Amino acid sequence: MPPSNELLPIVCVVGFHHARGPELETWFGVEDGTDPAADNDWSFLPFMALSDGAHVSVEDFSYFTLRRRESPSRPASSAFGISCTRQMDASHLLHRPADVTRSTVQKAVVVIADNSRLFGHLREKLSMVTGAWFAQRDFADVDILKKFQESLIRNLHHTDDTQDLYLGLSLRELIHEYKHQTLVLLKCILLQPKMLFFGSRCERLCMTQFSLISLIPMLLSHLDDCASPDLDAQPFDAQPPSSLKTSDRSSLLAYMGLPLRIFGKGSLFGPYTPLQQLDVLADHDRTKSYMVGSTNSLLLQQKDRYSDILINLDDSSIAISSPSLRTALALSAADRRWIDFLTQTVTSTWDPKNPSRPSTLAYMGSEEFIRLQFEEYILALLATVRHHLYLATLPNNVGPQHQNHVHPTHNLPHPIQDFNPDWFAYWQSTPSYALFLRTTDAHLFDIVEPRHPTAGALTVEDIQRRITQQIATLQLDSKVAATRENLGRHLVTGQKKVSTTFEKLWGDIEAIREAQRKKTEAARDEGNAMGTLERRNSVAISTEATMETSTKPPALSRFSTPSTPDLAAAQASVTAAGQKAGAYMSSWGAWAAEKRKGWGAAGGGWGRGHGAGGTDPRPAEGHRIPGKKKSREVTGGDGIGRLDA
Repeated sequence: MPPSNELLPIVCVVGFHHARGPELETWFGVEDGTDPAADNDWSFLPFMALSDGAHVSVEDFSYFTLRRRESPSRPASSAFGISCTRQMDASHLLHRPADVTRSTVQKAVVVIADNSRLFGHLREKLSMVTGAWFAQRDFADVDILKKFQESLIRNLHHTDDTQDLYLGLSLRELIHEYKHQTLVLLKCILLQPKMLFFGSRCERLCMTQFSLISLIPMLLSHLDDCASPDLDAQPFDAQPPSSLKTSDRSSLLAYMGLPLRIFGKGSLFGPYTPLQQLDVLADHDRTKSYMVGSTNSLLLQQKDRYSDILINLDDSSIAISSPSLRTALALSAADRRWIDFLTQTVTSTWDPKNPSRPSTLAYMGSEEFIRLQFEEYILALLATVRHHLYLATLPNNVGPQHQNHVHPTHNLPHPIQDFNPDWFAYWQSTPSYALFLRTTDAHLFDIVEPRHPTAGALTVEDIQRRITQQIATLQLDSKVAATRENLGRHLVTGQKKVSTTFEKLWGDIEAIREAQRKKTEAARDEGNAMGTLERRNSVAISTEATMETSTKPPALSRFSTPSTPDLAAAQASVTAAGQKAGAYMSSWGAWAAEKRKGWGAAGGGWGRGHGAGGTDPRPAEGHRIPGKKKSREVTGGDGIGRLDA
């Protein structure tokens, strides 16, 4: 039977009311007439169960912590809740209640227990039960939820404390996504700052935080004081362990001061924290440090107020607002060498189809391998801190030989340098460090060697490995392939556009040519018509000018009005001109006959002399033909030449 102060798993249903918002509907596994929410002041439980943004997913999970009030038989402690949220179309319900006014119905089935060790196992069961309950399409039938709560109590008596402790916590995915930043986040948790995680998916947000705290040995099963900054179950007068059994891993870890008390007085752990709890985060006198998650983007606008470091899961970015924290979280050369080795191991064995298992199915790169590597790192860190404090107590005049006699590994002058001295200085101001000093032996370095797992200064191999990893992080091959694909697509598109442009341009040129050809043909046809018309007009003008010259009409005054043409006068002028031309031709013929007779008498005839090569029959210059007047050409004022006898 479980102890009397242990909280048996209980189940409840949270629904979303269109007017009142999230609200509790019913409990399973509690006594009739009792309300655990009212008894323990869990007023924020409905808002924790139905996370912001859960409506955008078919199924989502929320993980949260609750504070249990003290009772006469037990002190105040922490409780842990996990909820599975689903929604369905209201029209699919067999019996639609009157208060369902929206098109969808959203509900969450919640399991509350006293520890988080079985969350991985509960998650799978809760998903199946919630899916089956929604498949009934009748929320009034809750028999499946009653049987589910009863099965949780039966399985509680047959569950080992270590069974399914890390189920669902994938360290391989964590390292594959954050690489060297994983070690930064781990060392940040040890410093107990105000850590704010943001992500749009609530389940991923919560499981990332659980994966990080699981890297600290035994911490996941010792979260009794994490639900409220007022809880402080660790006694102040705690003493170091009085015995050590090196063959027992739990005994060794306890002797080394593990688990470190990260969440205690003044600290809070809320994997999912609704906006209704912001007043707790803003109470600086009460809350000194916390590790919380939110899916509401409003906190991103006030990250400097509510966080020293913000981890944005949506873009895998880490923003450190505290300068001193940023200096303390700088990784040394040995730190980078150590985490680069783990990163390379995970990357080389990565299987996208099964991220939680190495592609080689070997131990190297497995979840257990990674977890033991972090355990070795933390043990070496704690031993080195104790060794550093021990060296500070030695007198300054103690020679190296005596120091080496005290501890054989003292030939390492400053082993704390490999863990970053700024980190150690920051850790000295935390409550976790103070409790570590009270609960551990001063000679831990006699059990674990005070030396970094990959101690040593920066080497050429470290630089080459870091450059190689940074180049791999850039994903140049995929980016170049994407760029090449985009370039090819743009080239094809550009080629089509250029071809279309040239085709259009060529069509426009052909259209212009056709228009010019038609215009030329029209102009030629018009020119031919105009030429014919001009020739007709020229003949008419010449005829009219001849008639005007013959008749010699008086010159018209500048301001006179032209008279109407006289056709009879024009005909008479033409007749007179014809008679005059005939007289001229008759006189010319008579003169030619006379001249021919004279040439024939003088030189045997013009025809014979010319044909026989005789002299030029034309009369000599200055010689006149008797009885004939010399004809001359007279040019009239109109420019038309005339012959006068």
